[in-house]
Amino acid sequence: MNKPIYVTQPYLPPLEEFTPYLEKIWANKVLTNGGPFHQQLEQALCEYLGVKHVALFSNGTLGLITALQSLRITGEVITTPYSFVATAHSLLWHGNKPVFVDIDPNTLNIDPSKIEAAITPQTTAIMPVHCYGNPCDVVSIQKIADNYNLRVIYDAAHAFGVKDEGGSILRHGDLSVLSFHATKVFNTFEGGAIICPDEKTKQRIDHLKNFGFVNETTVVAPGINAKMSEINAAFGLLQLKHIDHVMQRRRAIDTIYRNELEAVPGIKCLPQAGQKVANYSYFPILVNENYPISRDDLYQKLKDVGINSRRYFYPLISNFSMYRGISSAEPKNLPVANTAANQVICLPIYPNLTDIEATRIAKEIVKGAN
Repeated sequence: MNKPIYVTQPYLPPLEEFTPYLEKIWANKVLTNGGPFHQQLEQALCEYLGVKHVALFSNGTLGLITALQSLRITGEVITTPYSFVATAHSLLWHGNKPVFVDIDPNTLNIDPSKIEAAITPQTTAIMPVHCYGNPCDVVSIQKIADNYNLRVIYDAAHAFGVKDEGGSILRHGDLSVLSFHATKVFNTFEGGAIICPDEKTKQRIDHLKNFGFVNETTVVAPGINAKMSEINAAFGLLQLKHIDHVMQRRRAIDTIYRNELEAVPGIKCLPQAGQKVANYSYFPILVNENYPISRDDLYQKLKDVGINSRRYFYPLISNFSMYRGISSAEPKNLPVANTAANQVICLPIYPNLTDIEATRIAKEIVKGAN
């Protein structure tokens, strides 16, 4: 009997490599509040990602909320329904109204051609998502934002290490927000970051994530507690030493899937979106009417043989109860997103998945087509 295969597993370096970091934390007794490992990780990430300023967070969702607060976003924010719920939840938590627009059928990112029609006098920002790490059409989105004086905050939870022709994809928009959750390409157990364009913006964000404190007696903003701990930061520093291996393994698995599945009727492998450097964070396939069984039947068929995939993103954010009452959430306004949500399966992809296991997964899908 084959052992179960999970849709993802966190990459964990050898435990003995983490011990020296813990010993230093125990010795200096600094656990939080911007300690030495926190400062080192911010600098190391700037260098690795090719960005100017990084503000670390305890998780990506607090990063999104703080990004909205730092730019003083009010009113309506245009976003995608095809994402993890944290994207829209951050807007509700900040008192903004999400306005959903449909997605591009090839990238599954927000469709720029749908954005302008959704803009009203109450619109103040756009929150696109680099879905599965595939870059949005950043040029078109920025042009719209400039024309209508809107801010752009990228939910870049999936986009660690992704580059376009000009460098890091994270440099686009006013702010980009990363997630370092356990399931991500780069993880710090839990964590996140905001990529800041300048020192002044980073300083405001650093104040906001620490209750608004500037010093012991001065509070300048209604901040929250969103600081990353020293243990998370230390783990991130160790993870960076292994990130090249992580990327190589993900790329190898991506290649196996594409080679095995490219000719299977009814199975569409999502193409890359023109990035110069990909991170292979997910491997989504779309199961359409030309495949002999439904998406849900294939999902169950894989589960029956010990292969755990995920219908990600299903249901759409716009179909959850707290969003269904918004007019832009009506299915008739989001035909592409609803189709994708009903067809998508993300296949297992993580460094410890072997080539043999990846081939077996693909063969099961091929078998289902016959």
